[in-house]
Amino acid sequence: MARFLKVIFLLAIIAVFGWLLWSKFENKTTKVTTHQLLIERIEAMGKLELVKYRFSDVVEHKNITTFLPDASVLLIIKADAVGCIDLTKVKQEDIEVFGDSVSMRLPLPEICYIKIDHKSSRVYDTKMAFFREADLVDEAYKNAEKEIATEVKKSDILQQTRANALNVFTPLLKGLGFNKISLSFE
Repeated sequence: MARFLKVIFLLAIIAVFGWLLWSKFENKTTKVTTHQLLIERIEAMGKLELVKYRFSDVVEHKNITTFLPDASVLLIIKADAVGCIDLTKVKQEDIEVFGDSVSMRLPLPEICYIKIDHKSSRVYDTKMAFFREADLVDEAYKNAEKEIATEVKKSDILQQTRANALNVFTPLLKGLGFNKISLSFE
């Protein structure tokens, strides 16, 4: 009986030792990431961002095929559109000062950029996509980018940019001592 207990005890020690060794080396996954980061371009910036619109687009995209079941994806895409004026276009002759009066011609408002916010966008559902899911989602995003750009152009973002420019420059010029201020866009 004592010999049997010694064998059981020895097997228990070997099992515990084996488990410790196995658990120590089993989860040894090494992750290696190498970066070769280069600066591609340096640009001087002079655009004054004056308004940001946030868009949400609910997209249902389908691929209808003859032989396979129709594949579809449902996404909610968030995007930002920013209106600005490019202050690098302002020349010395665009600013005229007469005593306590100032006249300033600002560049026309423009859309600085339209950008999809991938962190806030979500894929909510895919149906029958199987191995086509990545392509289906990619197509849906591309269609959403085009639709959002079209909607941004239809919106009042340029008028809002103009109004915000007036709201920014008027107090700024008053603070510089000008009482009569004339701002125009060309």
